[in-house]
Amino acid sequence: MTIPTNVAGLSLYHYQSCPYCAVTRKALGRLDIRVVQRDVMQQPKYRSELMAGGGKAQVPCLRIEGEGGKVSWMYESGDIIKYLRGYEKVAAKKAAKQEA
Repeated sequence: MTIPTNVAGLSLYHYQSCPYCAVTRKALGRLDIRVVQRDVMQQPKYRSELMAGGGKAQVPCLRIEGEGGKVSWMYESGDIIKYLRGYEKVAAKKAAKQEA
């Protein structure tokens, strides 16, 4: 069983017909992690944000806003999924502490 996790500060730039984006979205569902999803084909402003911030139009891309407003951009579905698995572990630890 996964713990639903709303992750503030994360946004996934993607589009529906991209196979690597589909893998990433499926992993988000399996991990039960909810991030803001920004479809670059449906909203051209999201593609512009991706180009301005990340430097390229490649998707999927995870925008990570950290402490102090520092922003980084992560490309590659495998790297994004690995990064998100860390959130699942943190959520499970928090839930275990609350139950104890």
